Amino acid sequence: MKTHLTAALGSIVLTAGTLLGAPAAGAQTVPFPSTSFDVTIGASSVRGTLTWRDRSVGAAGTHRAVGCNRLWLSTYGASGIELGTWSSGTRCNVTYQFSVMSPADVPGGAASVRICLEANAALACESYNRP
Repeated sequence: MKTHLTAALGSIVLTAGTLLGAPAAGAQTVPFPSTSFDVTIGASSVRGTLTWRDRSVGAAGTHRAVGCNRLWLSTYGASGIELGTWSSGTRCNVTYQFSVMSPADVPGGAASVRICLEANAALACESYNRP
């Protein structure tokens, strides 16, 4: 009888320990959504990926500046109000990697991002919506 009681108690303790040590359902990390971008003027370009976070948008990629270029990134809320901006400053005859974070400090984060490339007095802009 003692053996059965010990076995039953051991089983209860083992089950409780397993349940208490298990992560809560739905506690897994879900990756943030992302969007590819590409803005090109002649031989100059900016290409990469936007990462849509809760209260910011990350942009990482490559800027190829032929001549002198400048890159802008602006985040917008659902109402169309600008939430944050970032600029590369002027870069001439260089290709470089960048990784930036632009604020979008509203519940739900940015609804869209506008990326502009100014290359040798020409301007090209593309807008990207949150997936």
